Amino acid sequence: MVFRKILAIALILFGSLTVCAGDSPSAPPAGGEAIGRLMERAMHDGLVAGGIVLVGNRHGAVYEHVFGKQSSLPDAPPVTSSTIFDLASLTKVIATTPAVMRLAEEGRLSLVDPLVRWFPEFAGHGKDDVLVVHLLTHTSGLDDFSLSSADPLQSAINGVAAQKLKGEPGTRFRYADINFILLGELVRRVTGSTLDRYAADAFLRPLGMKDTAFLPGPAIAERCAATLDGSGGAHFGTVQDPLARLMGGVAGHAGLFGTASDLALFCRMLLGEGELNGRRVLEQRTVRQMTAPYFSRGGKVARGLGWDMASPFSSPRGEGFSEESFGHTGYSGGSIWIDPRTDTYVIFLSVRLDHRHTKAFSQLRSDLSTLAFRMLFPDLRELVETASYGPVTTR
Repeated sequence: MVFRKILAIALILFGSLTVCAGDSPSAPPAGGEAIGRLMERAMHDGLVAGGIVLVGNRHGAVYEHVFGKQSSLPDAPPVTSSTIFDLASLTKVIATTPAVMRLAEEGRLSLVDPLVRWFPEFAGHGKDDVLVVHLLTHTSGLDDFSLSSADPLQSAINGVAAQKLKGEPGTRFRYADINFILLGELVRRVTGSTLDRYAADAFLRPLGMKDTAFLPGPAIAERCAATLDGSGGAHFGTVQDPLARLMGGVAGHAGLFGTASDLALFCRMLLGEGELNGRRVLEQRTVRQMTAPYFSRGGKVARGLGWDMASPFSSPRGEGFSEESFGHTGYSGGSIWIDPRTDTYVIFLSVRLDHRHTKAFSQLRSDLSTLAFRMLFPDLRELVETASYGPVTTR
């Protein structure tokens, strides 16, 4: 593989880009202007109203680009480094997955626990072979379905009990929010604490992620970037995902809000194998276990625990980052991608305006990481194709 042949050179080159610990780059590296042009084009084409790109390593940020506005409204304030975004499905890997892994680390649950141990409601309903690890890898055989507004959590449990599995657990990858809705409830059943409280106490606050939380509240709504509802209406500080909103704003699959600088702290912790600034929130073995490939199908799909590695959803990997890299996306317009081999993370949070042209948005994410790789390793730019998401007609 080309990447393996150039890895030694890449690591030497990247050594010159390290900065002092912190979240603000001291001087942007050459080549960042291409990312700026890409984002300007995305705004011109109506994909986004604004956003932020943050690139760095375990020591801190090496590049930051803030662009556009917090919504498409004429009087909208500009996006800043302190703008808070709806993280959507990034909730799965920033809150739910590390919460489950922390509990497994402490011996309070096992990844190979049968789901019926914690959800006796499923006993006798054909779910005996579903394990906790199958939920984390989206290989449980469960599919999503509608929830009742009267009691959404109970309707989720009833729906899972009634649903016939779509294949033997562990053999079929199908991305489904219901897996992480159950994991969020699992955290509550194991700890007696809701997911938002447990995640805050266990790692969000210890890492210094002061602006990352569920239910941000009206007091900081002015700092929140907009999300759009189905009719095109803008909301600030209210979770966009309809299921998470139905569940009161706290759910295992969506509902978390945060800033790019907070996500950078989390990425740096993972690159530090569970430790940041001398404070350990996860054991080294836990991070390695979480980010190793657990499910693979013919080389076309590879999933870690919660994390994506290679799948139809892994566009933020771009061209250049290693096969050991991992990340996740969020429907509202965010993504993160982390490569331990090159000690790199790429964070993209945006005010997504167009949810129809999904291929164009996926290509935008891919091009961003490709350009970030070219920026970090300029002598290797000929190995990476030019950004190519192309013009988009949004009328």
